[in-house]
Amino acid sequence: MTAMPDSATTRMPKSLIFVLVLAGAHALGNVFGGWAVIDENQSKLDHGQDLLMPMAMAWFLALFCWGLAALQVACLVVARGRRLWVRVALIVCLSFAALGMVFASLGSLVAGAPSLPAFLVAFADLAALWTVSGETGRRYFSVRAPAPGVTPA
Repeated sequence: MTAMPDSATTRMPKSLIFVLVLAGAHALGNVFGGWAVIDENQSKLDHGQDLLMPMAMAWFLALFCWGLAALQVACLVVARGRRLWVRVALIVCLSFAALGMVFASLGSLVAGAPSLPAFLVAFADLAALWTVSGETGRRYFSVRAPAPGVTPA
């Protein structure tokens, strides 16, 4: 009889590694984006110009971005542990990212300056969302470790 591999030694599919790399890139973008909103609003305030948005809203947006980035980094750190909440968190984070990039891509088309990078990232986000919410993500993140004291036969 062959022993079944436990959850710690099962290899992560390459498509999920791509998803985690994409989530890491989005985490960096969220950190920068939160900082950029606060910095731009403060610069406009210092120069007596109209703000992009009220300062309280800018701080709320920045804190939301930083919280989302922290959640994405947490997912990256514990993804090998195959926790079910990581899959759910990735689905939520990638949904925000995909929606934002689809709007960015459509906005660039409407403005008359189509952005190929925005389109490609939107496509990659949708593919990553499909992977995590599909069979590959369900199969990888739903495997439970054996109960303590029980050895697989």
